[in-house]
Amino acid sequence: MKQPGRSLRWDAAGSRWWWSNSDAAALHAWSETEQATMTCKLPDRAGLIAHCSSGRLLVGLPKRLCLAGPADPQRGAIQLKVQALVAVDAAEPRTGISDGCVDRHGFLVFGTANASEDRRPIGSFYQYSGQHGLRRLALPAVAEASGICFSGDGARMFFADAGGDAILCCDYDAGRASVSRIGIFAQLEKGATARGSVVDQEGCLWNAQAGQVVQYDKGGKVVRRIAIDCATPAFGGARLDQLMAAGPAGLVPLPVKASGHAEALFDDQHLHN
Repeated sequence: MKQPGRSLRWDAAGSRWWWSNSDAAALHAWSETEQATMTCKLPDRAGLIAHCSSGRLLVGLPKRLCLAGPADPQRGAIQLKVQALVAVDAAEPRTGISDGCVDRHGFLVFGTANASEDRRPIGSFYQYSGQHGLRRLALPAVAEASGICFSGDGARMFFADAGGDAILCCDYDAGRASVSRIGIFAQLEKGATARGSVVDQEGCLWNAQAGQVVQYDKGGKVVRRIAIDCATPAFGGARLDQLMAAGPAGLVPLPVKASGHAEALFDDQHLHN
């Protein structure tokens, strides 16, 4: 069965949607002005992608963060050249990068998952930047890090364990890579698993779950459910008022009236490379 795309991101500079494959070593990009989806080959599967201030892509392969591109949409299917930045959990072969996004300060925050059959909670959360390198966040160990996103002011972080039963939140200090007041934002229904999340201009959180996208208000109460199977919803478009999902059959616009925040760019100007 074909899996939904993950790590869906809007590229404002290129007016293009980007997402990765759960089951293939490739990235995809699509724009309303282009007739076909651009496919960019990678050396391995990507658990996350993020856009950089330079125009390049930051890609989270299973055991390393890399810079890639920029890609030329006129070339069709291409092999992206990647440059390794930092190894992640090098001494732990069971884990791989599973989810992440850029915080409001231009730092990447991401997590790992246990890819072995036992699914024990050995995954961690990290922050990465050119200024400070790789720093572990003092968050609970997880089977699979998911749902990482931030409030509009960047002071509140949301995250989840795809093997757990809740969406969690905490206060977040980007400069110190510190977290505090960790608690439950929303309890999931029995059998539900939290995937990717995004926060809108009103402070509502939209989370992808198996077979649906669920909107929660600021207090964690369910507002609505939209039937679609996807891994990550994302806001984009010229006015950031288009909520999109990458389902098994491709991109699907969701019928909602809401606006998102501009996608934060990873600050790659301070990288020593």
